[in-house]
Amino acid sequence: MNSVTESAASEGESHATQAPHEPVIVIDEREDYLAAVEAIAAGNGPIGIDAERASGYRYSQRAYLIQIFRRGAGTFLFDPPAIGDFSELNDVIANEEWILHAATQDLTCLREVGLYPTRLFDTELGARIAGLPRVGLGTVVEHFLGIHLAKEHSSADWSTRPLPQAWLVYAALDVELLVDLREALGELLDSADKHDIAQQEFDSVLARDLIIVRAEPWRRLSGVHSVRGGKNLAVARELWVARDAYAQEVDTAPGRLVPDSALVAAARVLPETKRQLSALKEFSGRASRTQLDRWWAAIQTGLASTDIPSSRVVNDTLPPPRVWSEKNPEADRRLKAARASMMEASEEISIPIENLLTPDYLRRIAWTPPTEISVESISDALRELGARQWQLDVSAQSIAQAFVEANQTPEDSDDTES
Repeated sequence: MNSVTESAASEGESHATQAPHEPVIVIDEREDYLAAVEAIAAGNGPIGIDAERASGYRYSQRAYLIQIFRRGAGTFLFDPPAIGDFSELNDVIANEEWILHAATQDLTCLREVGLYPTRLFDTELGARIAGLPRVGLGTVVEHFLGIHLAKEHSSADWSTRPLPQAWLVYAALDVELLVDLREALGELLDSADKHDIAQQEFDSVLARDLIIVRAEPWRRLSGVHSVRGGKNLAVARELWVARDAYAQEVDTAPGRLVPDSALVAAARVLPETKRQLSALKEFSGRASRTQLDRWWAAIQTGLASTDIPSSRVVNDTLPPPRVWSEKNPEADRRLKAARASMMEASEEISIPIENLLTPDYLRRIAWTPPTEISVESISDALRELGARQWQLDVSAQSIAQAFVEANQTPEDSDDTES
């Protein structure tokens, strides 16, 4: 691969430099795609893979570029909208180890085109387990390989056609170093006796359903908490629904059509005429006037609706920990004691506390603990929530002990000491 970037430190400089890269082409013809599949099949070792989307530009989260690297085969950049189905490629690589960085970001769009990994090495997650303080791809590559990766195109509109050569080089480099990075990171995990921990985490990512279905997605409108009154909330809902439908129709990120702040402003004011809506200064965005009839119809639908949203959302979300001391003092003591214990364990084995145990899991068992506190009951409760075995091994005993001590009264402590 002609993607080598070199560390300038070897030349007495203090920073890394990126070497020139040969021109990169995008495979967008079926015949070329099938030839690439044959070449990848003839390669050896794990598969470095990455995907680029157009988040913030397009409605869909589909992949607009998929990059593959394999030793003995080379680097291949595919145009998913042009190629369509990737089942032939999946047949070739499904049983190989796939290397991704921050796999949860890409697995959904890869599965959408028929790419289903069965073995995973996530270099971002692996870096967390290894205890690295910063885990972005550029930082991790520089740490292990002494190579600088420029990240100036990470937020680009990858639905652009044709894609600029500079973007393609950026995309190729993102994947070409993954195999080397996996080897270096794997050695560190092995030496720290964290291989099994990392593997459990990788397997957990593969088993996870990454598609989130929300009961009332319109409530995620930024600023909707400032909307008061049932009719106002109904209008906010209908404006969101209308914008979402139009965004899907034109495949554009909703916020690029009309920002959340504009919808919320209209829901608060409840303009009485289409002219008032058009004159509302806060109602902005490139589709705010061109689709005025659409937004006005949504307002009318909201005002006429008999399905009035509740101002209070009923869900299983726990109160924020800052109010626990007032709402549930015993749970507050349990949470604080367990957190302190978990922090010690985190520092001892150099794994971030949020990876040591999902914070929401700890909050839930602190708020509603098992009837009888024991290592076994804590393990069962955490396992039911989704904790992995290594997390139970590391945390269950210390959490149980912390809960018991937090529940003791001063008299109990005196009896224990005597």
